Amino acid sequence: MKKIGVLLSLMLVIAAGLAATSYVSAAPSAGFTEVDGEIFDGWGVCRTRADGEDGFYQVSEVAFRPVIAFEGLGENAALAYSLGEQIAREYPDRVQRAEAVFCFVRDRVSYTPDIDQFPYEEFALNADELATIIDQDGVGYGDCEDSAVLLAVMYKGAGYRSAIMVGSGHTAALVYLPDYKRATAIFELEGEPGWVWAEATGKNNPLGWAPKEFINVKLAAYEISAEAIAPAKPSAAPSTAVAQTGGGASYQPFPFIGIIGLLWVMSLFRRRKRAR
Repeated sequence: MKKIGVLLSLMLVIAAGLAATSYVSAAPSAGFTEVDGEIFDGWGVCRTRADGEDGFYQVSEVAFRPVIAFEGLGENAALAYSLGEQIAREYPDRVQRAEAVFCFVRDRVSYTPDIDQFPYEEFALNADELATIIDQDGVGYGDCEDSAVLLAVMYKGAGYRSAIMVGSGHTAALVYLPDYKRATAIFELEGEPGWVWAEATGKNNPLGWAPKEFINVKLAAYEISAEAIAPAKPSAAPSTAVAQTGGGASYQPFPFIGIIGLLWVMSLFRRRKRAR
């Protein structure tokens, strides 16, 4: 009975807000099921685990694929994507628009560990679930992957290319904004410079600020698009992202398996704040 109560609580917390909008068709919340102590959504994506072919980031020994982001794109696009479209209409200037998307997530998502919201050490919300809670209550709650997924989907709706990055114990969003002059570092993704770090977990963070421990190191990134939502083994040829500092120095990627080796030993993504 306790497990049934937990599952019903999760469904009610997320689905109640979604039911009050016109975006119900994109929400998998009513389809949550529990299998061997793990929670799966209506697309068969495990929300309580990042790794494995059915995990929300599909982390394996050699790659990752943030499948949970696809739940808010393409034919599944709903509130989060439309919020990006709305900001695009309000801010025709691309720099101001990019900053407005970033500030929306930074200011309206209060960093909260999953265990403080759900009875799980890890529980990922998709972009529309978090956006709907914000729409209903004015503020949402989530940790670094929740903010990163919401940012990535909203940036797509606002007309940008976006990506999700993973590093040791952390995940964040990247937005392609080659003319942005305020970033502490510009990242190069698969040899293409112009990617800007979007770190929304600290309330004082500006767009383009990146934690120093992720500058001049090798990271993994996945540019998101409207892809099929299905359990799948990620490609063995993932993207890599490295930073170029203001001095223009470039850094060569190292084998992705070294990054994933670090991911295997982490149990939680953790918060990154702006250095003071």
